Amino acid sequence: MIMKRILYILIAAVTIGSLMFSCEPVEDRESLPAIGLTPETIKFSVTQNTSKTNEVILKNEDPAVIPYWKYVDGNGNELGHSNKNEDKITFPFAGKYTVYYTAYTRGGAIDAAPVTVNIAQNDDTYFSDERWNLLTNGVNGKTWVLYMTAPLEFIGKPASYQNIAVSGHGWWPNLSDISWAGLENKDWGEITFDLNGGYNVTVKQTDPTAGSTVQTTKIGTFNFNLTTGSTNDRIAFNGGAEMLHPSGSSYFSSSFSFTNVQIVELTETTLAFIAIRSDGDYLIYHLVVKQ
Repeated sequence: MIMKRILYILIAAVTIGSLMFSCEPVEDRESLPAIGLTPETIKFSVTQNTSKTNEVILKNEDPAVIPYWKYVDGNGNELGHSNKNEDKITFPFAGKYTVYYTAYTRGGAIDAAPVTVNIAQNDDTYFSDERWNLLTNGVNGKTWVLYMTAPLEFIGKPASYQNIAVSGHGWWPNLSDISWAGLENKDWGEITFDLNGGYNVTVKQTDPTAGSTVQTTKIGTFNFNLTTGSTNDRIAFNGGAEMLHPSGSSYFSSSFSFTNVQIVELTETTLAFIAIRSDGDYLIYHLVVKQ
């Protein structure tokens, strides 16, 4: 038991860019050639890197199909998905994983037989970036709540927005001045991240209906994609969970989703992310560590 905890602590200090949800532009399925496939004739490969066995290479070997990959842990928790023709993913925790591959053709979707991947040991270097510990506090976990004193800031319609350290702050209105935004000064719930044997997230979300205090709890997994200089760090949620937020879905752009958010500030006590409003303006929501 002591050795197991030491092993968790060793890996919990520590980056998951490759497990992040990833997509390439997908061509229209109707433009694909009409081909007949069976699960036995699908051409793809799932290969462990011989020199770094925690890394797995996914490759679609048939240019006439649109690939879709999904990978889950031994408990069936979805860890990520991708529609790249070739992708690399990393499983830093020891255990058994399953990779699912679907080939989309004009005639429909064909599922290949699932591929099992066995990871023999933890990759104790994977979580070395301090941002992992800032977000999760390792195996112990960290809980965040919305900062309703300054619930959001407006930053207009930038061509590209990086992070608060690079791009600076926008306009911070008082809560009483933005009643039209549908924000109430109430308990909006909380979100907890931890690395206790997996990428675990629990979200307690308050119903955005005015006056409602009803809360729904969802448990899932997350992917944390880190970039140089934190210019496009992102968190993607799996299993039905999504980022804690204070507004109804009709307020946001149809191209924006709380299941995949850009992180623009992360410190020991603050976490901020971007949302895109229905008129295209960017908003930044701020969370702070639960006391």
